[in-house]
Amino acid sequence: MATETVERDSGHVRSVTVTTLASLAGIVAMLTSEYAIGVDPSSNVSLFVVLGAIAVQLPILKATGIDTDDFSTKDYLYIAFMTFSLWFVSWTLVLTASTV
Repeated sequence: MATETVERDSGHVRSVTVTTLASLAGIVAMLTSEYAIGVDPSSNVSLFVVLGAIAVQLPILKATGIDTDDFSTKDYLYIAFMTFSLWFVSWTLVLTASTV
């Protein structure tokens, strides 16, 4: 009974950690795209920024103790989707707000 609770909690901590890191990476990619690089919205440089944010997450997850060896394709796609969607939505809001 106690081991089931620990395993369930560790799975929950893993999920929360992966989701939080992917979301924060998307926001950091938006801040980098808008303020640090200051690229034109029609430029492809911002896509390289978000791809870099996706790629840098796996070493960070390993450093935080998350076992990435048992990640499936679904996990990698989830990380990529969450990072891209947070970057896209937040950067769209910033670009829209800056034109008003």
